Amino acid sequence: YLDYFPCVALLGARQTGKSTLLQRFSVERDFFDLEVRADYSQIATDPDLFLRLNDKSIAIDEAQILPALFPALRVAIDKDRNSNGKYLLTGSSSPDLLKSISESLAGRIGIIELAPFSFSETQALDSPNLLALFKQDFDIRKFAEGFSVQNLDAEVGDYWFRGGYPEPWLKNQSRFQDVWMEQYFKTYIERDIARLFPNLNEVRFRRFIEILASYSGSIINYSNIARILDVSQPTVKDYFRIASGTFLWRNLPAYTKNTTKRIVKHPRGYLRDSGLLHHILQIPKHRSLLSHPQMGSSWEGMVIEEVLRTLNAAGIGYSAYYYRTSAGAEVDLILEGKFGLIPVEIKHTQTILPRHTRAIKDFIAEFGCAFGIIINNAEKVRLYEENLIGIPFATLAA
Repeated sequence: YLDYFPCVALLGARQTGKSTLLQRFSVERDFFDLEVRADYSQIATDPDLFLRLNDKSIAIDEAQILPALFPALRVAIDKDRNSNGKYLLTGSSSPDLLKSISESLAGRIGIIELAPFSFSETQALDSPNLLALFKQDFDIRKFAEGFSVQNLDAEVGDYWFRGGYPEPWLKNQSRFQDVWMEQYFKTYIERDIARLFPNLNEVRFRRFIEILASYSGSIINYSNIARILDVSQPTVKDYFRIASGTFLWRNLPAYTKNTTKRIVKHPRGYLRDSGLLHHILQIPKHRSLLSHPQMGSSWEGMVIEEVLRTLNAAGIGYSAYYYRTSAGAEVDLILEGKFGLIPVEIKHTQTILPRHTRAIKDFIAEFGCAFGIIINNAEKVRLYEENLIGIPFATLAA
């Protein structure tokens, strides 16, 4: 991206490694951190003058703190449109950040989301099998014949329970994990949200996030949540916008294109990191998770994030949806891109029964999909139909 665009932005949640990565690319750049008062004052006093006086490659950390920077960047870039990789930014915890970028820097910036670790990253795997599904020459039968399931049950369970934030993985201590998660959640509410939205009721918003944990994996009913919080529906929608814009919540819109059936059109969503979800739900260990009422939706959310994080890391463009008819037929994830339309059903079980495949087979037939995927915990890759494959999560992510 530094070869393609005048400006590149690394976006993502707090504590996912953006600043660390930025510093590695800043050996030959002047580095500025907008959370450092001196750096902030130097740029905020007159962003146009700052960029004119610093007319070389620079890196700016936590750019969302200073919205006035983006119009100034547009002016500076347009003076030298042929100079790519000149500006490298990071940004987090701001739902208005993408709006500022799109309004000021459209066509001038490449955006990369840096998510928490995927499972394959915690296992130091550079090219997970998942990427094979999105190649033009993908052959479902050859894939089914070509892979054996690795015994990664313990590793998968550990990752699912702990989530992907890097710091707990680096320290690798269960007590540190608990303390870190509590401090992370507290800082998110009391620092980031309070600074971005000074008039927001912090107690009520914290309660909203706790409610989100129980709604993770569900179709969103704004009126129900508004009633629980004793606020208006527009306020609840603002809360969702904040949670999504700060990379805490994954919003999946309904897939409604060219269908002949009556479709549920409300969005569906997940807390994006399974470790944070389990902390908010106060699930103490992996064994407790397996008997928890939220177990199924937690597994779905973790698998969906693994798929989307892997696609993002590989630079594969996509749109993600879910699908549900008014009669109750449901497909957990619909992926659409240059690779086509791929429906994905997610099951924690090892055995896939005929009733588990009915909805995805109907979707494949209605939309003419080349194939569909059921991600499960079986002992091997299976072909359920000529165009429907079952892949264990450990095989897919390894």
